[in-house]
Amino acid sequence: MTDLPLDGVTVVALEQAVAAPLATRHMADLGARVIKVERVGEGDFARNYDRAVEGLSSHFVWLNRGKESIAIDLKSSEGLSVARRLIDSADVFVQNSAPGAAARLGLDPVELAAADPALITASITGYGDGGPFRDRKAYDLLIQAETGLVSLTGTPDAASKTGVPSSDIAAGMYLAQSVLAALFRKARTGRGAVLDVSMFDATAEWIGHPMYVQMHTGEQLPRCGLGHASIVPYDSYPTADGRLLIGVQNDRGWRALMADVLGRPDVADDPRLVSNTDRVAHRAECDDAVAAETVRFTASDLSCRLEAAGVPSAVVNDVAGLVNHPQLAERDRWRTVTTPAGPVRGLLPPMGFDDLELPMGDVPELGAHSRVLLAELGYDEAASERLVSGGVIGVE
Repeated sequence: MTDLPLDGVTVVALEQAVAAPLATRHMADLGARVIKVERVGEGDFARNYDRAVEGLSSHFVWLNRGKESIAIDLKSSEGLSVARRLIDSADVFVQNSAPGAAARLGLDPVELAAADPALITASITGYGDGGPFRDRKAYDLLIQAETGLVSLTGTPDAASKTGVPSSDIAAGMYLAQSVLAALFRKARTGRGAVLDVSMFDATAEWIGHPMYVQMHTGEQLPRCGLGHASIVPYDSYPTADGRLLIGVQNDRGWRALMADVLGRPDVADDPRLVSNTDRVAHRAECDDAVAAETVRFTASDLSCRLEAAGVPSAVVNDVAGLVNHPQLAERDRWRTVTTPAGPVRGLLPPMGFDDLELPMGDVPELGAHSRVLLAELGYDEAASERLVSGGVIGVE
């Protein structure tokens, strides 16, 4: 045993795309053994989204390090038997198949949990296990649209999806949290759990602030681009050599910005702009007043002045700016991850422990662990080869 939090926990995952793989990758980061069940020949379809990482899919490399891969034809009785034996040996079974697909295969999470009361089954669904949308297919963009997230994202002229799959990530994170809670309860009571996290519910939770505004005022918060619907000034402002994002959180910050940094106490005391409520009501006038002053400084000079005054600011980076960010380099956040195409860089997991470094395991080739896992399940070499030659089990 090691000091890794989930050492000794085995997770079997019938997963694909983003949401469930993100949840189980975090479990692998925390020390769990994660066995990924994939289709023979094709695997998780996220393997084929692109070829950006040395010929491998960027999504797959991001989401599947530290896992073991076994390729199984689950539509065959022998393949289903292998999967059932894997699950029988596991603490957690995770799945995000299409609505009803796991049950049709004979891997219904509720039935599996009934057969083994200590098992934790964890499902990601699109819309939950009831309601008129239960059987609809659900992809990230569809959920962003259905929950209203896209109506809050973008510019005043055009709605937009988020730049990362927010609904997938939300569901994956809530599922990981739920599994950890279920494991903690199991350690106390010995009892497993049947968990379901819907992408719709997870995304709806994230829209709490605009939702409460809508329910209690009848108003939809406007799309503000980089701005904030409820706080002003909170936007990107011009400088002599670019732009800088400034975020004022309260009226003290407003006065510090205008009087101390920009030298305009008269604007700070303008009765139309004294309180945040006033500034939101006069957004254009406020933003114009700020922009008229920020343009006098370079971004670097203005950033230093703002920091000295305690006013938050940030450069509006692109992704290259993140990759080359000094905060990542100075804190030694980069590590090397082994993939079928060779070593690539990856960021350490965000969960930091002061007494250990979480592992960043290899990204598996499709079926890389099939033979080893069959042997662990008690299949002798002849039986394993028969399953492989018959197409029931795929190997790398």
